[in-house]
Amino acid sequence: MRTILYILQKEFRQIFREKAMLVIIVVIPMFQLLILSFTATFEIKNTNIAILDHDHSVESRRLISKFDGSPFFTIDSFYESYDQGVEALKSGKTHQLLIIQPNFESDLQRDGKGKVMLITDAINGSAASIMNAYAHAILFDFNRQMLIDQYPNLNLNDPIQITVSNWYNPRLNYITYMVPGILVLLVTIIGMFLSGMNVVKEKELGTIEQINVTPIKKYQFIIGKLLPFWIIAMFEFSLGLFLARFVFGVPMLGSLALQLGTVSVYLIVVLAFGLFVSTVTDTMQQAMFISWFFMVIFILMSGLFTPVESMPDWAQTVNKINPIAYFIQINRMIMLKGSVFSDFTRQFYSLVVYAVLMLSLSVWRYRKVA
Repeated sequence: MRTILYILQKEFRQIFREKAMLVIIVVIPMFQLLILSFTATFEIKNTNIAILDHDHSVESRRLISKFDGSPFFTIDSFYESYDQGVEALKSGKTHQLLIIQPNFESDLQRDGKGKVMLITDAINGSAASIMNAYAHAILFDFNRQMLIDQYPNLNLNDPIQITVSNWYNPRLNYITYMVPGILVLLVTIIGMFLSGMNVVKEKELGTIEQINVTPIKKYQFIIGKLLPFWIIAMFEFSLGLFLARFVFGVPMLGSLALQLGTVSVYLIVVLAFGLFVSTVTDTMQQAMFISWFFMVIFILMSGLFTPVESMPDWAQTVNKINPIAYFIQINRMIMLKGSVFSDFTRQFYSLVVYAVLMLSLSVWRYRKVA
């Protein structure tokens, strides 16, 4: 035990000796959390829409006012020709083009039908679907209002009344959904990179040979190397929870003790993974690139930005070895749903198996010459 304490003392002195490292470890991740939580969103707001009104009638102006009054649309331009509107779409100046055909009002009064054309920039397919849904909702409301105006006694009530109740995120706030996942991502990056470059740094400095000839045992060396970063990562996660609650208003419906218990196991997985990388590399540059290779794959397949259920079957199978996916799910369940341990036992025990496996591989790969 005394040997481990000496190693811990040496590691903490080495960490705190570099003041820039403290900024990298603590300040930068929290700064990233504050920024990414507002910017990493798939919500579509302030869509720029251009209007080609070839009718210039009362009804066409009513339709335009519907879009102008929507919080999701901003009318940026009015054009007189189709080519001008298409050019605005090509240049990226506008996202949608609403074309109101000539005789729109007279056709509505005579035949009960008027023609409009909606053109959407669909380079981003998911964004285009959302923009189209918003526009279709406005057009549907316009049609409904016209029927009410023309036929005051017409009953337009749906036969089935639908009442919507949004659980766990009643306001459908995207920040509430993203903050728990981004918090997991940041502590993962810090933990994996620091542990991944720690032993390699000893190799580059030449001090690893001095350690190898000492009577320090393997488990003492590994505990002494991982425990400081585990403590730092736990502090960062706790600070992130504080910011999530009091800056972003993200609720903590579950048990804080349960959450800290699960993250303590998860961080063992992350740190052991980084340690394993450090045992198979000889330079910090190699360790950084290998860690980043796995991090990119794990992040993009974690369900942070896209639902895991929408991935192909083979990708969902591969994702079973993704620790980030497990803990993002656990973190969201505890924070937003108030889930208890029995609700995520499969994910938790998967992390336990992962931790044991990675620690075993790290101990096996680290060859100490006594």
